[in-house]
Amino acid sequence: MQTNLGARLLYAVAAVFLLFATAAAGAADYRQVVSGVAIYFGILPAELVRGHPPEHPESGMHGGTPAGENHLMVALFNDKTGERIVRAEVTATITGPNNFKTEKKLEPMVIAGSTTFGHYFSMLGPGPYRVALRVRAPGVGHDIQAVFAWARS
Repeated sequence: MQTNLGARLLYAVAAVFLLFATAAAGAADYRQVVSGVAIYFGILPAELVRGHPPEHPESGMHGGTPAGENHLMVALFNDKTGERIVRAEVTATITGPNNFKTEKKLEPMVIAGSTTFGHYFSMLGPGPYRVALRVRAPGVGHDIQAVFAWARS
């Protein structure tokens, strides 16, 4: 039980760190504002999700935790009010070395009591990778496009 609690705590801390620490340091790389929507982006090793008990909602998130993959997460906020956007459709298209390309719809999930969007992606090499996000948010009459660069450090 302690291991599961520790894994959950580690994942929650990592997610909160990802979403808020990037605003202070290196925000230009992991935050963009498009059409009034602040988009925060991050990638963590999928292994951080392992260790949840089977009854825990995060243990089956996105169909379960695959080995050796990365967990892409996106948080959306109204840039003027700071209010979190919890109802949106988010699609990520990732391209990389050797003609690598994959696309997935990100699923809503609750981490540390806050809704974010995410999915697992297999990006085996160091990169660099181009992560193109397409967001359909309530109150915005068009798709929002944001592109981020990511490489394993």
